[in-house]
Amino acid sequence: MILNHVNRSVTDVQAAKSFLETYFGLKELGGGNQNRAFMKDDHGLVLSLFKAKEVSYPATFHIQDSEEKVNEVNRRLKDEGFDVAEPRQLHGWTFYVKAPGGFTVEVLA
Repeated sequence: MILNHVNRSVTDVQAAKSFLETYFGLKELGGGNQNRAFMKDDHGLVLSLFKAKEVSYPATFHIQDSEEKVNEVNRRLKDEGFDVAEPRQLHGWTFYVKAPGGFTVEVLA
């Protein structure tokens, strides 16, 4: 059995959708509007984004790839003005970024 559909509440659907497209390669499925978006990745995940006044669950959203990809995404985010620390070894090669839409992403290898 594979978990392949996740719903995420965000404070700004369009900003969150754009962020996930730009830095993590998710693609819009269609059927969205200002209050919702449906996205997919290359591995079968379907991610639904729904507008909320505030985000209170869970504190962190994880995106996993290779160390090389973690470093590349970190550089791109820094180059485009996001306040992110250098990746470091914790429970894997990782860093955190506050994403538009009120949630935090842990990028992990």
